[in-house]
Amino acid sequence: MTNQSTALAQMAGRLAVKEDELQNIILNTVMPNRQGKPPITQEQFLSFLAVANEYKLNPLTKEVYAFPAKGGGIQPIVSIDGWLKIINNHPHFDGMEFEDKTDANGKLLSVTCSIYRKDRQRATQMTEYMSECVQGTDTWKKWPSRMLRHKATIQCARYAFGLSGIIDPDEAERFEDAGVIETCKQEQGKPFYPADRFEKSLPKWKLAVESNKQSTHSIIAKVEAQFSLTDEQKNIINELNAIEGEIT
Repeated sequence: MTNQSTALAQMAGRLAVKEDELQNIILNTVMPNRQGKPPITQEQFLSFLAVANEYKLNPLTKEVYAFPAKGGGIQPIVSIDGWLKIINNHPHFDGMEFEDKTDANGKLLSVTCSIYRKDRQRATQMTEYMSECVQGTDTWKKWPSRMLRHKATIQCARYAFGLSGIIDPDEAERFEDAGVIETCKQEQGKPFYPADRFEKSLPKWKLAVESNKQSTHSIIAKVEAQFSLTDEQKNIINELNAIEGEIT
């Protein structure tokens, strides 16, 4: 058995998904190819599996995904949900606290995160400043306080637990601007899946799930390769499993 098949089998067992199905989902949605670029190599795929397995992250829920790095290799990107899972699953994690600093007008200036470990007497602290972190993206414009708290959490976790080799989505955007990685932004322009077409497809999807020909994960991944699904639509698809049980 090769290293790739071993790593894939480990992840498939952990997520209760068929190996070939898991590989197809990852290659189509979690590690998508850019048009005109070389396909993902076995080495890149194995590197991604190794990172996801090391931190016990679920790529099907986008806790971790990856894009090709300039000059070869891949860059694993971990969402805030993935970072929180890493933190909470660490055997020495003993809680964390936040302290906000504002100016006289109540404007947020900085966020300090403190992470406590069971094996250390002092907390690890990290302060992130709004002036250094803020970007002109939609997420920073809508939720600046939340984004700064995320930055403080992630940076503090790196120091507290010695995490390396993974970045957050905000850092990925900065890396792309610097030409370090090549991300795919086509999802931002994807149309939503038409409601009438969704209703017509449900019986077919239900039959596929009941006959073990497809899982809800693969159905969602296939649709999202071309369209965006609403949370309600995803919930409806996932509920197909509630009738017949999880596909293994």
